[in-house]
Amino acid sequence: MSNDPPAIYLDRIERHYLQGDDRLDILKGADLAAWPGQSVALIAPSGAGKSTLLHIAGLLEHQNAGEVFINAKATSGLSDAARTRLRRTEIGFVYQFHHLLPEFSALENVMLPQMVRGLNKRAAEQRSRELLGYLGLKDRVGHRPGELSGGEQQRVAIARAVANAPRVLLADEPTGNLDPRTSERVFAALAQLVRACGLAAIIATHNMDLAARMDRRVTLRDGRVVELE
Repeated sequence: MSNDPPAIYLDRIERHYLQGDDRLDILKGADLAAWPGQSVALIAPSGAGKSTLLHIAGLLEHQNAGEVFINAKATSGLSDAARTRLRRTEIGFVYQFHHLLPEFSALENVMLPQMVRGLNKRAAEQRSRELLGYLGLKDRVGHRPGELSGGEQQRVAIARAVANAPRVLLADEPTGNLDPRTSERVFAALAQLVRACGLAAIIATHNMDLAARMDRRVTLRDGRVVELE
């Protein structure tokens, strides 16, 4: 393992919810780290806490205890505004459903997060075209989501997720809605980007064939992260 610090490190994360008088413990001291250029498959049954772990890793949800380090910096003491800025610049998200804006073209969907960050339109367009071309969508940049196949839509979503050059990529069942052949193409594009951009990727998946091709595999058992062979 690299001597460099991980791009993301979850340290003794605890998360529980109250249901009336009962307390439901989801994460009980979960530890997980991912280094630049490394893909980690998160495999666990529904209800085990995968989405909760990803939401906490992505600073979308607060943990009850423990710390999330992004680029070796603790995040629990940050204000909501600072957490939002960090998400915008350092963390990319890919979901099972692409969540593209239907009224905008593929190119515009990838440009928008860059322009929100402050990049000028010309530079955002250039980077967006490069990313979409890299993902095999050079001839589809002007198409709206409704004119694209499911696999093409998800590749646009991947391009959007990495548009601001994040250090961390979090994906929740990114091929879950796709047929096996399309899943293969989308996963290959995702894996290629992880290595080319030096991303630290944590990818929740039920697809064991895809998980087997990632650098590491982990699961959740009794609220803790366990490494798999």
